Amino acid sequence: MKTHEIAHLYERYAIPVYNRNGIAVARAFGSLVWDQEGRRYLDFFPGWGTNSLGHCHPRVVRAIRTQAERLIHVPNTFYHEPHARFAQALVESSIDGKVFFTNSGAEAVEAAIKLARKFGSPKRWEIITTENSFHGRTLGALAATGQSKYQKGFEPALPGFRHVPFNSIAAVKKALRPRTVAVMLEPIQGEGGIHIASPQYLRQLRRLCDEKNLLLIFDEISTGMGRTGTLFCFQQYRVIPDILLLGKGIAGGAPLGVLVAGRHISDTWEKSTHATTFGGNPLMTAAGLAALEAIRKEKLLSNVRKQGRYLLTKLEQQRRRNRIIRQVRGRGLMIGIELDRPGAPFVKAAAQKGLLINCTQEKILRLYPAFTVTKRQCDQALKILEKALAAK
Repeated sequence: MKTHEIAHLYERYAIPVYNRNGIAVARAFGSLVWDQEGRRYLDFFPGWGTNSLGHCHPRVVRAIRTQAERLIHVPNTFYHEPHARFAQALVESSIDGKVFFTNSGAEAVEAAIKLARKFGSPKRWEIITTENSFHGRTLGALAATGQSKYQKGFEPALPGFRHVPFNSIAAVKKALRPRTVAVMLEPIQGEGGIHIASPQYLRQLRRLCDEKNLLLIFDEISTGMGRTGTLFCFQQYRVIPDILLLGKGIAGGAPLGVLVAGRHISDTWEKSTHATTFGGNPLMTAAGLAALEAIRKEKLLSNVRKQGRYLLTKLEQQRRRNRIIRQVRGRGLMIGIELDRPGAPFVKAAAQKGLLINCTQEKILRLYPAFTVTKRQCDQALKILEKALAAK
């Protein structure tokens, strides 16, 4: 089918909640995408960061194919090996505790809200989150999100959240109430514009939560599983959360979310107080195991750090040459380019030249390249981006 034919079917049969970019993807591999007409693109925002290993990584494809021939799905009342092995691997790689698998990052956030409320029940149930945060679009996650633009039209919001400025321990202390049970934040705000938590801030939060018997929840749905150069971003801060939330790249492009709860709270839920039909099924956990194996055996964290440093250095050089760029910030392969004007036209111009990127918060271009990205591909992307930004 041609792109316009596919687009026509979307317009007729799909609810129009997405701003389509006009590209119909036919196939993809690594950092490359081909559309229905055969045009090739360099993808520097693959699957909104979900395709962390690039499109169709061989290990993930092989694991899904092999598992699909054996067992696709069984109820969570059964045991199965991929679930057990991936849960073990995640706990041994992150925090000492237990795992609850979900279908998505937003569902992991919902699970964290319920676990925190159960922990504090009946007197404590309020969670402090940060302004400019993004935790998902389900009702609980939406209420936790510190951006009113996403909540308009869906009021009244679920009660129980207080939003405070990011990177301010004083604001958190001021927001504390007897009913406060937890603090939840992203170590690096992704959709919020690539804003990075300071080490002092996270250390102070950990001390405060210990003093007040609060749960510290890190939403690493964007940063987790290698995006910032370590397997989990909290490892760079040496601040251990009570609850760790994962999603996006956790299974190399397959839909999976994870809640890892510290052992001191992991048995707070009683039997049948929470559940999900598809979370942690054999197919998705097999993909997750393969993704983790790829990161380790192919030394991809080293490449994330190497290519991330290279991109940040080159983008900073571009900033000095181009007044449109106000600031470049990021860590690993999680990079934001703040402009002095709306970024949508530049995203479009880059796509026309063969580079796929994203814009958030109106003026911030986001680059989330695959962990397998090469220096040559980085140079190609930088060249295209510079040309796109020059087309004012």
